[in-house]
Amino acid sequence: MISTSRPPSVNSMGADGDPFSALLRPPASETEHERIARLQREADAKRISDSIDEEIKADRERLRKSREDIRLLLLGQAESGKSTLQKQFQLLYNPSGLDDERLSWRTVIYFNIARPISRILDALDAYGDAEEADDDDMFGPPDIRAASGMPVPSASTDRAADEKSLSPSQLSLEKQITSFRLRLAPLLAAETSLADRLSGGVDVSGSGRGSVFVRSGWQMKSRGFPFGRGRERTSSGGRFSFSGRNSTDENKGNEMELQARRAEAQEDKLVHEVASILNACQKDIKELWELPAVKKLRERRRLKLEEWAEYFLNNIERVSTPGYLPTTEDILHARIQTMGVAEHVFDMSVHGRTVRWHLYDVGGARGQRHSWIPYFDDATAIIFLAPVSAFDQYLDEDPRTNRIDDSLQLFKQICSNALLKRAHLVLFLNKTDVLKAKLAAGIRVNKYITSYGDRANEYDTVVAYFKAHFTQVHRRTNENNRVLFTHLTSAVNTKAMQSIITDVRDSIFRGYLKSAALV
Repeated sequence: MISTSRPPSVNSMGADGDPFSALLRPPASETEHERIARLQREADAKRISDSIDEEIKADRERLRKSREDIRLLLLGQAESGKSTLQKQFQLLYNPSGLDDERLSWRTVIYFNIARPISRILDALDAYGDAEEADDDDMFGPPDIRAASGMPVPSASTDRAADEKSLSPSQLSLEKQITSFRLRLAPLLAAETSLADRLSGGVDVSGSGRGSVFVRSGWQMKSRGFPFGRGRERTSSGGRFSFSGRNSTDENKGNEMELQARRAEAQEDKLVHEVASILNACQKDIKELWELPAVKKLRERRRLKLEEWAEYFLNNIERVSTPGYLPTTEDILHARIQTMGVAEHVFDMSVHGRTVRWHLYDVGGARGQRHSWIPYFDDATAIIFLAPVSAFDQYLDEDPRTNRIDDSLQLFKQICSNALLKRAHLVLFLNKTDVLKAKLAAGIRVNKYITSYGDRANEYDTVVAYFKAHFTQVHRRTNENNRVLFTHLTSAVNTKAMQSIITDVRDSIFRGYLKSAALV
């Protein structure tokens, strides 16, 4: 029989045979000073190790609690009112945050004035005071109209005609347009600077007309977190880091803070310059806005301005006064296109229970919708916004696609997405105020939505028609018998929206408690 000796274990070895003990044992010649320094190093190392353990433990606890958080996605196409709804949440649950960022909105509002002025002058150059066709007929079928909101003239509309062929009234308008361009030149030049300030100089592909309407935490960078406790995203998986930073490098954080302060100082200089320009050009802007030729272009729908543009031009005297501070209504009407996904974190107490809510405001342009996907897997609820006033509008990215049809297709994708099957679903048929105004102006739905047929061109009938179509999309994809909560909304109406938000909050919270098996 062969016998072998077993090597000694660490426990069976004496102190002299343990290689680790020998390695850690202080030298015999260690002096008292060296011993004190060694003990200090060991104490520092233990303190750092304990600190790391505490951070790991805290992160685990935060992760455990985050699984109990409510995550609300605001989904819908571009210009459907998602960011305005986010502002209403902010106004209701963190009004002090809105006050903190109030000055920042001047940049957006000034841009919301400069851009329409440029479009008005371009429309006057293109169409002048022509009396021919009206509405959209001169541009062919409505499904191929230009995406910019201002129809592009056909080849037959050639502005290169000799001045001798122009009527006296047209010659007079030509001179007026030239005069307006000269007088408003400083404001037109400031448009590019304002756009660069908002977008960071980045041109976003696939964002349609909004390539300069981009924001990516612009308020956060200039004036701190805008809503609750904002979180920056990590580059891995699109999720947030609990530390609130993308890096643990403190020097990098200090550098980012310094850059933000420099950017804020530059912004203040730019804003003050534009404010002075607006104040000097106030009468010229008002005169241009009230020009009979501009009114005629709008009536014939050769010049299409969004509701936010009309709002600020109608309030130009107030907005251009020295020391102007945006009102809450101004902020709600201000328009800037969202890039990617902006997260807003806040705590809400419902029926005596405090729960952390994560609200995600997403970019709705076709080129931005891919960024929604990482947020689907743990979404608690969805508010889908469909602008029912957009029946006569077409996508910026695809002039052949009606915006109502795009909303229906997008809603179908959301309803049928497997990752969102368990999410609470709310539908906002938004911009009902704009819809009422369009119907009152005589714009007929069946001209743009042929399936509308000969139904009455009245608000209740139109809304019921659109609601039935969205309900049908939900019914066809509703495998889990999920309830669809539908609301008719105007996101800029604060009083009505706060009541609706409260109802939605309660319904989401009840669904959350049921899913958590707490009721």
